Amino acid sequence: MNNLVNKEDFPLTKDLAYVNAANVSLMPLSACDVITSWQKNVAINGCLDFNDVAEETAYDGLRKEGAKLFSCDEKDIAGGSSFSELLNSVAWAIMPQKGQNVVSTQIVFPSTSFSWLRIASHTSCEMRFVKATDSYVKIDDIIKQIDKNTSVVSISHVEYTGGQVYDLKKLADAAHEHGALLVVDATQSAGAIPINAPLSGADIIISGAYKWLCGPFGAALMYIRPELQIQLQPGFVGFRSHIDMWDLDPQRITYAPSAKRFESSTMAFGCIKGLEASIKYLTDIGIDNIFEYNMVLANKLLEGLNTLDANIASAQEKEERTSILTCTIKNKDTAYIVNELKKRGVIAHKRQQYIRFSPHLYNNVEDIDKILLSLKEIIK
Repeated sequence: MNNLVNKEDFPLTKDLAYVNAANVSLMPLSACDVITSWQKNVAINGCLDFNDVAEETAYDGLRKEGAKLFSCDEKDIAGGSSFSELLNSVAWAIMPQKGQNVVSTQIVFPSTSFSWLRIASHTSCEMRFVKATDSYVKIDDIIKQIDKNTSVVSISHVEYTGGQVYDLKKLADAAHEHGALLVVDATQSAGAIPINAPLSGADIIISGAYKWLCGPFGAALMYIRPELQIQLQPGFVGFRSHIDMWDLDPQRITYAPSAKRFESSTMAFGCIKGLEASIKYLTDIGIDNIFEYNMVLANKLLEGLNTLDANIASAQEKEERTSILTCTIKNKDTAYIVNELKKRGVIAHKRQQYIRFSPHLYNNVEDIDKILLSLKEIIK
């Protein structure tokens, strides 16, 4: 199988098998250069280049690339500094009330539920966490928790521990049948799995940048279904929230009639530019191509792990699998194995009691061979 990218774009991969995109992905040097060049320019030149026009249009490129990523219109995309920032603004905008409920899972990453728990402490809405078995949740069990009082279903598109992927359309249809919204954390899927946001039925999709999008810390993006864009008032607001950000009358606020209304204030704009560049890098290759490539690597790794007496914790059904593979090795301490892998040039991650492998587009078959050979040496 031919490599998908040039190793020069990801220098670390020349020496290490870095299979840790689910934690922190590597960034193409071209995207990194965009960030540092922007920051250096502002540091040296102040507002000479980053003038009022540049500041007002700072998110335009991200909206353009985000629209390609999610197969939607540019007006459906907003940028922000983190997943949590954007989700908190959304949560306060929706603000489920007493008598309503929010459905999530026991294994969702905390950032996906904490915003709603904060709302619950304010309004006394009910939180429903669907039970998991061995880091796996049946999608039908999620749907069973949705009823006429459900305001929001808040889930991760891909669960961070086991890599299980949910059918967004199925969840969206179930939520909408009861008048609820589907809010999706795509931080473990965007950039690795094709997402057609309009066809998915999801109302809101938010992703951080530093995992599968190969972007920087300090940037994120969000898709909002068009009908919601004029209904929701952002929970976080700032001078950019007004439809004309340079009309600085402090006595009123009129929101933009698009997702842009969630872009509230000044931030590390260089990070936004870096995310724009990393998304373009990925979409130029094609997310479909990346997904297929990653799954070839994941399948080869899975086959090898099954010969090594590994207990696989990831989803087994083909339609629920991603390139996140988690396992334990019988009678072996996980932290010990992860450390021994590192000594041998393999960078994996310990999540709870599991070893988590997450190969991405910059990995190759030789990396998988290196993982399996190293494991054989460690556990013999």
